[in-house]
Amino acid sequence: MTVMEALIAGGWLMVPLLGCSLVATVIVIERLWALRAARIAPSGLGQEVCVMVARGQVNLYWLESHSPLGSVLAAGLRNVRLGHEQVRARFQEAATAVVHDMERFLSPLGTIASITPLIGLLGTVMGMIEVFSVIVSSDGGERTADLAGGISRALVTTAAGLTVAIPALMFHRYFQRRVEDITVRIEAQAGQVVEFLAHYSGELTLAERHESGAQESAQREAEGRPAPGGGRP
Repeated sequence: MTVMEALIAGGWLMVPLLGCSLVATVIVIERLWALRAARIAPSGLGQEVCVMVARGQVNLYWLESHSPLGSVLAAGLRNVRLGHEQVRARFQEAATAVVHDMERFLSPLGTIASITPLIGLLGTVMGMIEVFSVIVSSDGGERTADLAGGISRALVTTAAGLTVAIPALMFHRYFQRRVEDITVRIEAQAGQVVEFLAHYSGELTLAERHESGAQESAQREAEGRPAPGGGRP
């Protein structure tokens, strides 16, 4: 049986099953691309921020544009003058927003995994009703084509529903586990920065300008050149 023959045999219930299959495929591809640990919580960023803090200056613009973990760390560092508890609280709030973004589309994927077997079961029930209607009719023995059509619908819709539901459920559990792993990485690196700040007693400058501007300024100071527009004393 070809795909087109299966769609025709399954009846109109194959339309929502096909729609669920397409939506699930799009969600899986998008989440595989979005939920990359190297993109969300790159290794070593927490240590790099600690080095910046030790030098006394952190470029928040660069940090926020670096990754979602960088935005979490930047949110906490903005409150460093309010105490370590405020820093930790802002880390938690920002991390919650990142986790919420990572869980995007997982609920629809779980819904698809749950409802597609039920749609297939509905097709099975409707097919069996059609079969028994043919059997109890006066000319049921002569309507073998209708009898076979009802049985075919019962089997095809069930198979189609399970074909969509099983991969959707597997990817839903896989993405949930990946979100948990990335969340642990974010918490670990944020905790590393909080611990370093607790033992850091120096002055900390938080820059809001673009990284290239900061690098140019540092290079200018190292070479002893005046800033643009600056007059000679």
